[in-house]
Amino acid sequence: MITLQKITLENRRQIFNLEVSEEQRRFVASNLSSVASCYVLATNGGHPFPFAIFKDEQPVGFVMITYRITGYEDPPFAHDSYCILRLMIDQRYQNKGYGREAMKEIMAFIRTFPAGPARYCWISYKADNTPAKKLYESFGFRDNGDIIEDAQITVLQL
Repeated sequence: MITLQKITLENRRQIFNLEVSEEQRRFVASNLSSVASCYVLATNGGHPFPFAIFKDEQPVGFVMITYRITGYEDPPFAHDSYCILRLMIDQRYQNKGYGREAMKEIMAFIRTFPAGPARYCWISYKADNTPAKKLYESFGFRDNGDIIEDAQITVLQL
């Protein structure tokens, strides 16, 4: 079973050591960098939600969800929206359905509106990241035509 779990003192090194393949590294920041970004966002009025993605007792990935600000250029509708800013499944655990199962848990969490109400959830992705695009579309996300920092913006109305 896939679950989202808090990053703890005990599991942090395992989470920081998860990596995508060499050719995928241009799509996502390291987990250590992402957790550091959470601190910066939290101390500057943001609402970051970093989680380890576990398959039973094994960490297999990482997700970083934000509310309102991301620390990057945001699309016009983003002020009262959730953003899945980072999502990764370690290269050893890809193509097993864990990303899809993680997205179910991520969306269930977002729909609890943990930081406040929102009309949208959005994600950015590089146009040539076809697996990401297919995954997001399967959950109802649709490209809205915005491109920010060379990334497509895909949006889901909550």
